[in-house]
Amino acid sequence: MSSNPCLTCGACCASFRVDFDCSELESEGGRVPDGLAVPLTGRLVRMRGTDHAQPRCAALSGKVGERASCGIHEWRPSPCREFGERAPMGIGDDACARARARHGLAPI
Repeated sequence: MSSNPCLTCGACCASFRVDFDCSELESEGGRVPDGLAVPLTGRLVRMRGTDHAQPRCAALSGKVGERASCGIHEWRPSPCREFGERAPMGIGDDACARARARHGLAPI
């Protein structure tokens, strides 16, 4: 869908921590590049940059709210795949609205 607001937003990628099981890493048979994750526990990893005081995923390119994109969209971890599943249809949710508000953007 060409009107998918997620293709230009990126607010979620610059608002939340992204934790996922290490089985999603390339070295474990998954698709997420290992260099984009930091270890948390024996099985849990976090997307690099998402635990900063002002979070911004290391895979995010561009300017939030204008022209942002995920550099690993095809290989993104499950929390990213599950976030805002209805946003491409123009339907936001509370988490999306909070992320957008953090960056001065109106809800979807």
